Amino acid sequence: MALISKFFHGFIIAACFIQFGYCHVSYERSVRRALFVFGDSLFDPGNNNYINTTTQFQANWWPYGESFFKPPTGRFCDGRIIPDFIAEYAELPLIPSYFEIGKDGFIHGVNFASGGAGCLEETFRGFGFERDVGGGGHVWPLLNSGEKGDGETGKEENMNKKEIEERVIDLKTQLKYFKKVAKDLKKKFGAKKSKQLLSNAVYIFSAGNNDYFEFPTAYSKEEYVKMVVGNLTSVLKGIYKKGGRKFAILSLAPLGCTPGSRALNFQQGNKSGNCLEELTNLAKIHNSALPKMLKQLEEKLPGFKYSLFDFFKVAIERIDNPSKYGFKTSKSACCGTGPFRGIYSCGGKRQVKEYKLCKNVKDYIFFDSGHLTEVAYKQVAELLWNGTKDVVNPYNLKSFFDLPA
Repeated sequence: MALISKFFHGFIIAACFIQFGYCHVSYERSVRRALFVFGDSLFDPGNNNYINTTTQFQANWWPYGESFFKPPTGRFCDGRIIPDFIAEYAELPLIPSYFEIGKDGFIHGVNFASGGAGCLEETFRGFGFERDVGGGGHVWPLLNSGEKGDGETGKEENMNKKEIEERVIDLKTQLKYFKKVAKDLKKKFGAKKSKQLLSNAVYIFSAGNNDYFEFPTAYSKEEYVKMVVGNLTSVLKGIYKKGGRKFAILSLAPLGCTPGSRALNFQQGNKSGNCLEELTNLAKIHNSALPKMLKQLEEKLPGFKYSLFDFFKVAIERIDNPSKYGFKTSKSACCGTGPFRGIYSCGGKRQVKEYKLCKNVKDYIFFDSGHLTEVAYKQVAELLWNGTKDVVNPYNLKSFFDLPA
């Protein structure tokens, strides 16, 4: 089943970050709170600006960022994203991209997220360009990843292995970068203080969305989900070994209900604009595996604590009832082209150059074919920070930050 097409940009992780000033603060003040961010384009502040990749995995051009950041930072949004709001609520500065760490930047945490990344190393590694399949068709790995430059064909043949491997920063590599930061913290503050900082910090994840946009038919759905969740589990254990104790996990969103998914469904003959149920069902299977996995880690690892946020529920409520939450439309994106503006062309820097931009971004839940607007992300962040147990359990992040390690 190849669910990927140029109509998707389903939650791939892209990144960019502008220089922010970080005031020097004492260890005693900063050790109480830090935020380390992992995952995909929902969380990426600009890491992909610093690696070998294509514009399919970047967003550092107008109109991205138009509502808050000038110039654009690479966030897949018109403004701020979830970690930005969580940092604000926790009274932290904006958490810097891994590649933007200044002298004192990592004392409040680091953002390792990368647009296009998945829990599996194979997700968007070596699949950045269109490839032939039986019958002369093409598979478009997650959301129009088939960019070719200036009329070139077969560009993938000219790419060396290193370039392919650097297309996105997968979760395992993000863990590798975190271990380097942990080592630097130990060198800066000593073993005792760095251990305290890492154990008090919150580690937040948006991971797994990209792994499901091309489902391999060699596995059953349950087998494949087990692989994806298993890789996530391995990363959580890796952070735990370095001192992490408080983990916040977002469930997957309703992947089949993005404008990109609706556009693909439309292309396949469903003119009603319905969600792509097969993709949404994969997200549901993944989400059902998370509570058990986290509970097992809590039972096996002393001091391990978690917060599980029902992003699926929060998103689908707004998609199904946009006016209830202050929006005018939930099916179409603010920026893009084609049915539901679901073609991944916002800003005209990717393969499809044509795009349209809405007049009032605040009327929309989705900014582009697969990412929310700043207004929508703020609503999500508020529930993640201070929501009740029906959406975030057993702790919301406000109580999680203050929870002793």
